[in-house]
Amino acid sequence: MAKRAMDEATKYALERKTFGVPIASHQAVSFMLAEMAIGIEVSRLAWMKAAWEVDQGNRNTYYASIAKALAADVANKCATDAVQIFGGNGFNSEYPVEKLMRDAKIYQIYEGTAQIQRLIISREVIERGKNL
Repeated sequence: MAKRAMDEATKYALERKTFGVPIASHQAVSFMLAEMAIGIEVSRLAWMKAAWEVDQGNRNTYYASIAKALAADVANKCATDAVQIFGGNGFNSEYPVEKLMRDAKIYQIYEGTAQIQRLIISREVIERGKNL
């Protein structure tokens, strides 16, 4: 979902012009696109780490929770930023980002809420801290 939001925002930013240039050429917009890309790639690495732990025969609850919480937050941020890039059109149901923003929220609620994921992560961090 985050990737779709970034793709839609990128396409729109290349088509929409202000002052005779695509809005993608404005630093504020291009930096938002860059932040989306960073979040997407880091989220992918997090789920790959969780999968790798399973492949190694290890318990992956900690890494799976990190991946779930991060990816949900990134999806929401990307969707919100995509709506921002679309400006007033971002709330228009004729454009896909309006629905993406609503749909992204569910990732922070289903499959264990973001708060539950953080609880799992914090417990592991605290337990590991006892062994320092």
